[in-house]
Amino acid sequence: MNYAIEFALFLHLLSLTVWVGGMFFAHFCVRPAMMDLSPQLRLPLWEGIFARFFVWVTVSIALILLSGGYLMSKFATSPSGAPWPIHAMTGLGIVRMLIFGHIRFALYPRLRRAVQAQKWPDGAKAINGIRKMVTVNLVLGIVTIALGVIGLV
Repeated sequence: MNYAIEFALFLHLLSLTVWVGGMFFAHFCVRPAMMDLSPQLRLPLWEGIFARFFVWVTVSIALILLSGGYLMSKFATSPSGAPWPIHAMTGLGIVRMLIFGHIRFALYPRLRRAVQAQKWPDGAKAINGIRKMVTVNLVLGIVTIALGVIGLV
């Protein structure tokens, strides 16, 4: 028996869970727990957290693209033949990946430079920008999950 579709769906959902769940955990658990720490402790800790998390997000994005492309090829007779929730998920996924790229390649390097130079106000500004973008990406991730459920019904 061929379980390729089930495996692809599993990888897709697992990868989305890692990405969205990681953002939820960082935003609602880690961030409040670190509020009482001084910038000299808090900002290097965030730098280390993001360094590890971004590796997982990068792997997740690769698996989401591969599994999503595979699933799309199996369920849609043509790209335009997919149900509207699939198109919406695809569009939101692209937006979410672009936001991640901005966080990873624009905002995070600012945080790293500020931490390395011990410029705590600059680091606080960078982390605030990251927080805002993560919040947007988290909301879009939750909407993407909802669209996935709508697409199955």
